[in-house]
Amino acid sequence: MTQPATFRRVRGHRPRLLDLFSCAGGAGTGYRRAGFAVDGCDVADRPNYPFPYHRGDALAYLAHLIATGEIRRYAFVHASPPCQHGCALTVGTNAAQGWGRAHVDLVAPTRELLDATGLPYVIEQPNGRAKIRKDLTLCGEMFGLGVIRHRNFEAGGWTVEQPAHRPHRGRVRGYRHGQYFDGPYVAAYGNGGGKPSIPELQAAMGIDWTDVREELTEAIPPAYAEWIGAAFLATATLGVAA
Repeated sequence: MTQPATFRRVRGHRPRLLDLFSCAGGAGTGYRRAGFAVDGCDVADRPNYPFPYHRGDALAYLAHLIATGEIRRYAFVHASPPCQHGCALTVGTNAAQGWGRAHVDLVAPTRELLDATGLPYVIEQPNGRAKIRKDLTLCGEMFGLGVIRHRNFEAGGWTVEQPAHRPHRGRVRGYRHGQYFDGPYVAAYGNGGGKPSIPELQAAMGIDWTDVREELTEAIPPAYAEWIGAAFLATATLGVAA
């Protein structure tokens, strides 16, 4: 295993963060606001991603960074492997349609490579069957957002306190079993069934740099990653790799 990097604090310097499976940059933007310089990696073309990024397979790229020693440029890694294998919504749909194992579980190989970096990291997944430790669970209501969007985070190589979960103020707006319900939150998934417009979804998520629905519905609200990044920086001795 790669030995943990040693860092020294440098005034005015932003520690660098690797944003794997970066999509359009919801997490990356939050980490940037927290104080990191951010590099992304995603297999899809992401012209709306607001930071430098590598287009390619995230795990292959991470393995390359480890093998070449370039991983030592980074102080922290965030990974959001595709969640369709374990997401509660997808699992239910697959079962109803008889689709079975339609998706590959990337959580375990992601964790194995992250452990090999020797760096602190988080793995993000939605509620469901994904096999991660739920060291941290965040909700949009904790940040005054217009989505609930529970997300779980496994913290590797560092610890983080769980903030108190705030009671939801009502329902998620939309149709359920043919009946329409109003509420203070919008549904940040799918298309139809009373789903929000693009401007409504942007406002609810706190994202204004992409108007692509698929990118918005896959994104982590930047407020989540900003909170995680700030929590990490508050307890770490960081700067430039020595």
